[in-house]
Amino acid sequence: MSGSTAFKLTYSTMYNPPEELHTRFEEALKKVKSELGKDHGLFIGGQDRFVEEKLEDRSPIDTEILLGTFQKGSAQDAADALAAARKAFPEWSHTPWQDRVALVRRAANLINERVFEMAAVLSLEVGKNRMESLGDIAEAADLFRFACDQMEANRGFVAQMQSDPLQGYESSNISVLRPYGVWLVISPFNFPGALTGGPVGHALAAGNTVVIKPASDTPWTPRLLVDCLRDAGIPDGVVNFVTGPGSTLGQALVDSPEVDGVTFTGSYEVGMGIYRAFANGKYVRPIILELGGKNPAIVSKNADIEAAAAGIVRSAFGLQGQKCSACSRVLVEAPVYDQVVERVLALTQKLSIGDPTDRQVFLGPVVNRSSYRDYQAFCEELGRDGKIIVGGKTLKDSELVRGYFCEPTLVVDLPFEHRLWKQEMFLPITTIGKVENLEEAMEIANRVDYGLTAGFYGTEEEGEWFFDKIQAGVNYVNRPQGATTGAWPGFQPFGGWKASGATGKNAGGPYYLQTYMHEQVRTVIRKA
Repeated sequence: MSGSTAFKLTYSTMYNPPEELHTRFEEALKKVKSELGKDHGLFIGGQDRFVEEKLEDRSPIDTEILLGTFQKGSAQDAADALAAARKAFPEWSHTPWQDRVALVRRAANLINERVFEMAAVLSLEVGKNRMESLGDIAEAADLFRFACDQMEANRGFVAQMQSDPLQGYESSNISVLRPYGVWLVISPFNFPGALTGGPVGHALAAGNTVVIKPASDTPWTPRLLVDCLRDAGIPDGVVNFVTGPGSTLGQALVDSPEVDGVTFTGSYEVGMGIYRAFANGKYVRPIILELGGKNPAIVSKNADIEAAAAGIVRSAFGLQGQKCSACSRVLVEAPVYDQVVERVLALTQKLSIGDPTDRQVFLGPVVNRSSYRDYQAFCEELGRDGKIIVGGKTLKDSELVRGYFCEPTLVVDLPFEHRLWKQEMFLPITTIGKVENLEEAMEIANRVDYGLTAGFYGTEEEGEWFFDKIQAGVNYVNRPQGATTGAWPGFQPFGGWKASGATGKNAGGPYYLQTYMHEQVRTVIRKA
């Protein structure tokens, strides 16, 4: 990242960063705090647009902090953004792919130049701690670059095929991947940098034009990404940005026949609703969905207990458990169960909770009042049907009372038949269960609709068995940096199976860019 050439920030390396990262983050944080409360426009056809009705963007750290105001866009604003993208598509799609790649790379460089300011905004807006916030922005830039790398590695996806064996004629067969058209990106609150930047960067490199609809809780970070694309010189109309309620503006986007493809990251319920609505069009259109997880970590009796405990705690409680990859289930073989519970409990009790922009803090707040209330309801149920050994309470300290702060929570003695072994809670809550053997652990691990990430601790031979049997798209063995979390483009491509994903191709991997294009075969016959 910018200014730290000897250090490569990823979610695996973030635990021991150089001092410079802290210094520069704190400088950027002061600057951002001095400029709060501005009004931020829609971005349609290369122009900012302001409307009468506004949406307030308040910090979950302290809801009295107004970060800024955003526009309550209408169905007409949605239509205008799609029209602008449609108008820009012919020229952008016929721009040489090398020139598109150069512009996307330029935007990635601007993200790196602005990484500290953008991360400070993200931390205030999402409640993510400073190192995870820096990682989110750095990942967005790397996803931009990875899309460009894939375009270059595949030479624009133009492939010479075999010639037909025709007497008296010469044949030429060429396979070309071409963009679909107007691509809609609906991004989530928890990774507003990476999970906006990844789809947008790939859609643009492929030659599509884009309309971005961010989560209502976190519009500022995606708008800053749009500013980087604008300042890089992306032509007017190629990138458009609209904010507003999902029930009106969002639904107008999904229902529009002007959308040629969509990427949505969020809950299973909302994603499946979009999937079904999108199917009502005149013909099949591509849809890329990432719909959460209920991610297990399996701990063998042969495991390194310290590595397992560290990985479980980091994955369970990073971003307050509000990750689709969070470790929400732990399955431990009986001979080491007590040791694992004891060590996970000890590490959890050491976690610091508070203002996530502070250097020492690991857990910030959950994102909004709805999540805060869900936490209270889940903990009441878990305390009744299982045993909460740490956590289970919201924090009411005077410094935190205006935020949505929840304790990291561990639950034992919850029957495996209980619904919360299967339901995604998206909160700092993890259940731990005892199993008699690895076969039982695997059966329980796969006994859910989701299949996003999973972790295993044991021997490498057991790890190979785990890889063969687990039903999940991203899997880790013996990883103290995170049992189920921490994917990075070019290192661990990210995507899920079953109810966790729609394409079977993982973002940040060698097959993802192709999902933003469709194939055209070109045959020409000439007389010999």
